[in-house]
Amino acid sequence: MAPSPGKFITLEGGEGTGKSTQARLLETALRQRGLNVVLTREPGGSPGAEAIRKLLVEGETVRWDAMSEALLLFAARRSHLSETIIPALTRGDWVICDRFTDSTYAYQGDAGGLGREVIAQLAALALDAGSPIPDLTLMLDIPADVGLARAALRGGSDDRFERLGLDYHQRLRDSFLRTARDEPGRCVLIDAAPPPDVVALAILSVLISRFGI
Repeated sequence: MAPSPGKFITLEGGEGTGKSTQARLLETALRQRGLNVVLTREPGGSPGAEAIRKLLVEGETVRWDAMSEALLLFAARRSHLSETIIPALTRGDWVICDRFTDSTYAYQGDAGGLGREVIAQLAALALDAGSPIPDLTLMLDIPADVGLARAALRGGSDDRFERLGLDYHQRLRDSFLRTARDEPGRCVLIDAAPPPDVVALAILSVLISRFGI
């Protein structure tokens, strides 16, 4: 019997929204329903992309300008797609990805000042025609100051993006909200303020409604 079609699900949002936690909880919930699941992340998700991740998230906040970040991200994304995401979807697996292209539009495009048209042009150049786009994007949302406070409570982070100012993170939030408004067929806005188990139930209810799992 041929494998059932896989689904490509992304989680997006600013710092401290709990994306990584919710991605792991969703992976567990889907596996409990008998689905094969690949949990991955961006930047990262393949050996080459993980090496690029270290360049992007570590070091001083001024280490790269927005264009340099975007070029590195698309190099990582190309590797991630070809080595991890596309093979998994071809097998019929479900892919859960912590961040994807929406984050590039937010971080480098809107908050970083490149603009969305530049990001779209880079995507067209860097990614193969027909590259998969998410079947569903879960847009986790909390106020920017709350997210930064949560991120600070984790302690010991070397993430240079978390060390940028509140104005930057408010621009990130505005960008993610814009994407959710512009693409309601793909994106679902999730209130990330409640406790993690409550957020996880809200996410699962979306998947049950969308995909009948």
